[in-house]
Amino acid sequence: MQKMWKLLPLVAAVSLAACTKPADTAPKADAGAAAGGDSITVKIGSGAPKSGGIAHLGADNEMGAQLAINEINAKGDLKIGGKKVILELMGEDDAGDPKQGTTVAQKMVDAKVVGVVGHLNSGVSIPANAIYAAAGIVQVSPSSTNPDYTLKGNKTPGGSVSSYRVVANDVQQGSAIGKYVLKQGAKSMAILDDATQYGKGLADYVEKTVKEGGASITSREALTDKTTDFKGALTKLKAENPDYIFWGGMDDTGAALSKQMKELGLKAKLISGDGACTTKFIELAGDTAEGVICTQAGAPVSKMAKGAEFSANYEKTFPGKKVQIYSPFAYDAVYAIVNAMKAADSVEPEKIAKAMAGVTFDGLIGKIAFDEKGDIKGGVITVQEIKNKELVVLDTVM
Repeated sequence: MQKMWKLLPLVAAVSLAACTKPADTAPKADAGAAAGGDSITVKIGSGAPKSGGIAHLGADNEMGAQLAINEINAKGDLKIGGKKVILELMGEDDAGDPKQGTTVAQKMVDAKVVGVVGHLNSGVSIPANAIYAAAGIVQVSPSSTNPDYTLKGNKTPGGSVSSYRVVANDVQQGSAIGKYVLKQGAKSMAILDDATQYGKGLADYVEKTVKEGGASITSREALTDKTTDFKGALTKLKAENPDYIFWGGMDDTGAALSKQMKELGLKAKLISGDGACTTKFIELAGDTAEGVICTQAGAPVSKMAKGAEFSANYEKTFPGKKVQIYSPFAYDAVYAIVNAMKAADSVEPEKIAKAMAGVTFDGLIGKIAFDEKGDIKGGVITVQEIKNKELVVLDTVM
């Protein structure tokens, strides 16, 4: 027994040496992966508002990303460095707020995610990108449309683009809105926006296109993304009698605007961008949603080749929920990150970021490939009108 006690320190030392000997082929566990036998767990982040007035849109994005991760894990054939990879989604609430978004971004970095799907809002994606880029992490937004997100995007320490998106941008969207109203014979438009990076930016491009087309802007007013009382602004607009009123903002505030236009008897037609082009807008606006025009930066799920299958899976996985707008894009954003991971054969963020530039595949939303800035190639804008509580496609603009 005494001899045995003397041997214990030697046994412990040998055991410790065996445990700490580095594996030659395993991916680095400190790069977002936790090793366990013949498999590793890799974290992908998802940043979106899960509280506040547009929480339904944030949840929609996160659920789209989760469906992709569920599907990849179910297949069980994702291998990096010879190890089976199990994906895990780290979903965080940024509340649609730039300050909270940067806090979330740092939390993602600290948790060692290998890539991020998000954020929903341009005003959050842009400041968050500086944090991701400094850590060498690629960010793929399914819904941020402000041109500055990629135009002024940050580079990783290795010099790779860190900001990508799988939707068209607001240069395309604002132009499509302006051209649509001009095509309808509009002579005048009033513009209201929520003063966010998204709302103001989109409104800028709408205004530019309308003016260049020869129509007048009767007035333009900046409100906020929390505005619920539009009556003061609408009373002024009623006197101006514009053909169209453009709303640069989201669906919760847009619905309040739509209702109050009806209450005050305005005859102008309401038109908005993708932030208000949702089933939630129809629900919130009620009967006043009828005839409202809106655009989507991409094709609606109803027009995607496998859209019906995606929607059915979405509703089965998340009972009581329906696709809002950009969950299919979040789904493809996950696949873009995973395709880069496979091309790099690595879970190291910097290597994934470097491989992103060459990613190309046939996604749910269509062909996925990126230009040198990180914008999707061949992005489309869909113009829709609300008829009988449904979004009906009027036109698709490249």
